[in-house]
Amino acid sequence: MRTHTTPTPDRLYQVLLAPIVSEKATFIADKREQVLFKVAPNATKPEVKAAVEMIFKVQVESVQMLVQKGKKKRSGRTVGRRSDVKKAFVSLAPGQEINFSAEAK
Repeated sequence: MRTHTTPTPDRLYQVLLAPIVSEKATFIADKREQVLFKVAPNATKPEVKAAVEMIFKVQVESVQMLVQKGKKKRSGRTVGRRSDVKKAFVSLAPGQEINFSAEAK
């Protein structure tokens, strides 16, 4: 059974790996007011919520997670597999938004 402890700021900076900026992510951001992040494989919903609120200074309503399984790839006779990717769909409170182009400057 897991015990809920308050994550440290160091841990929160390790949870979010990168924002997902794609055509589908932009569509979701406009339609559902959600932002997509690539997160650490062992990240939890409370950790992702705390990390987004701390780093971007926004209010998070909810977090949905999914694990995208890696594709099988071949190169000649050898068969390999890409690693799995864990994604977080972060729903922001009404009126809140994260602008990645402004954050990069």
